Amino acid sequence: MDHVHPDPDRPPAPLPDTTRRVLTATVVAVVLAAVVGIWATWPQDVPSASTSYVGEESVRGEVTATQLRTCPAELAEERLPDGSMPATVDCPEATVRVDGQDVTVTVPPAVFHGGLAPGDRVVLLRYPPEVSGSVEYAWEDFDRRVPLAVVVGVFVVLTVAIGRRRGLAALVGLGLGGAAIAFYVLPALLAQENAVVVSLSAATAVMGVVIYLTHGFSTRTTVAYLGTVAGLLVTAVAAVLAVDSAHLTGLGDEDSYTVSLLTGAIDLRGVVLAGTLVAALGLLNDVTITQAAAVWEVRAADPRAGFRVLLSAGMRVGRDHLASTVYTVAFAYAGAALPTLLLVRLYEQPTGQLLNTPAIAEEVVRTAVGGIALALAVPLTTALAAALVLRAPAATRDRTGTR
Repeated sequence: MDHVHPDPDRPPAPLPDTTRRVLTATVVAVVLAAVVGIWATWPQDVPSASTSYVGEESVRGEVTATQLRTCPAELAEERLPDGSMPATVDCPEATVRVDGQDVTVTVPPAVFHGGLAPGDRVVLLRYPPEVSGSVEYAWEDFDRRVPLAVVVGVFVVLTVAIGRRRGLAALVGLGLGGAAIAFYVLPALLAQENAVVVSLSAATAVMGVVIYLTHGFSTRTTVAYLGTVAGLLVTAVAAVLAVDSAHLTGLGDEDSYTVSLLTGAIDLRGVVLAGTLVAALGLLNDVTITQAAAVWEVRAADPRAGFRVLLSAGMRVGRDHLASTVYTVAFAYAGAALPTLLLVRLYEQPTGQLLNTPAIAEEVVRTAVGGIALALAVPLTTALAAALVLRAPAATRDRTGTR
């Protein structure tokens, strides 16, 4: 008997009408719940904070010269590694051409030694005469618009060229996700809305659009979507329990502390919860899509495979994917936390004390909670996919009609 050669471009066999109606009703209910959650937590009064002077503006220019001079230590805040005050410190300066005139500004030593050179595009702060009696300039940062545009442009071109329609759909989904975070999640967190409801609602609604836009309307996509939502619910529960029991306040870094000062009573514990849920979203979607596809491919290759065979084969794929994803997440968090790890290494803290620091504890919780969600999402998605694929008539013929 000839082997079956599944056609990757052939759509899956349709499910019975009753099963399709149940799946459709489930997806609609999930999306409606997300919409209700967004409506209930839509921010009405978002606090803001301004630290700029009246009339202050950012201006762009080009570095024409740099110089390094020394100045008395009392004019700077640098200290030696042993905590003592040096006799003199470096005071780098840069001459920058702004609007046709050259201005000289003091530059942070780290920026100067990091490679500031003539020809670099930079951003300065210009203060009007009302502030100090005359127009003054101060260093702000490098002008990174051109290199960022090049990197993003290459990313977009390669994604569309290789991924084609799905690549383009993925980019649209990425834009929708970014818009949801910028215009809903962040304002809602600043308005002190419930962080779990905000994150779950945004993630569920956005994923409901993105996953179907990218992968099309099919039972496989629905299985992946429902598996992702289930994983998000697990993440929410695990995150709440972990954050509460570990007493993570969200004040583990300077940015978080600044947010707390500028916004007053904001609960940064909610920010930790929201960050954990958002971080888990992409990982869950990746795993659930793979698991659903794996089960369908096994069924196409062996139309007589039963539930146990499909579940077993899918779990073999899932275990490998889960293992690789877990350490990928751990390395990604470690890479983001390298400055903190370097600082901790300099102080040579014991391992127990290191793990107890807020910044490291938050990363440990994110990694562990994400791992818990992935570990449960794999069997849930695989089992659901195996159960549903058996409800569809097995495709036993390829294009040529051979069995």
